Amino acid sequence: FMMLKTKKYYGISQHFVVFITIFSFISCNAPQFVTSKTIASLYKVSDSASKDQKIEQFITPYRNHIDKDLSNVLAYAPETLDKNGQWQSSIGNLLADITLQKSNPIFYSREKKSIDMCLLNHGGIRSVIPKGNVNAIVAYEVMPFENSAIVVALKGLEIQEMVNYIVLNKKAHPLSGLTFTIDKNNIAVNILIQGIPLDNNATYYVVTSDYLVNGGDNMTFFSKATAKYDLDYKLRNIIIDYFTEVDTIPVINDQRILVQ
Repeated sequence: FMMLKTKKYYGISQHFVVFITIFSFISCNAPQFVTSKTIASLYKVSDSASKDQKIEQFITPYRNHIDKDLSNVLAYAPETLDKNGQWQSSIGNLLADITLQKSNPIFYSREKKSIDMCLLNHGGIRSVIPKGNVNAIVAYEVMPFENSAIVVALKGLEIQEMVNYIVLNKKAHPLSGLTFTIDKNNIAVNILIQGIPLDNNATYYVVTSDYLVNGGDNMTFFSKATAKYDLDYKLRNIIIDYFTEVDTIPVINDQRILVQ
């Protein structure tokens, strides 16, 4: 059996050494190897300019290729779209509309059902779409996170909770397919989905982000979904695909939330 070189230990350490020795003797028919010595050495990492230059030469072609792809002009914005606004915003209207527009064909092809509305979050918009030429870099700035489009099935009662949340939260969350009016008592009335009055017993399909489905921004009504469908479609890619398909980005200012 293997002899162990040990220092002189006391108490528990002595029992441990005896145990290891006995175990090694019993296992002599199936030898086991135990580390008896560890040697550490310090090696200096060279920071020579020549090595840095070689790394840079290797990376540069890839960086240039990526920069070129991201910098290609995809569309034109006639004016700057931002998220300023009490109940809705120009960029919010656009993002909700195109998320619904691009997600619906995918969902229908898989489930033979149509998406009724879209709700995203105000805080998820991290930049503006500036006036002028627009490229993929803009999409990365607007939506820097890796959030994906998720469709959830909600009952009409959960849609009512959603509307109440929007009224109490007082932020311009991107909204499409849903309209309502806030009356003088700060209560939502005339709630319409695709122009049809809300039915508390009906099931509606809402496209949103995985962040919100998982409880982001305290949108707890999404946790009551009776079904969830992951479209495997990044919100950022939705924006890029839309930019690629259009020549001029529209400015959408129709009123989705009215205040009496």
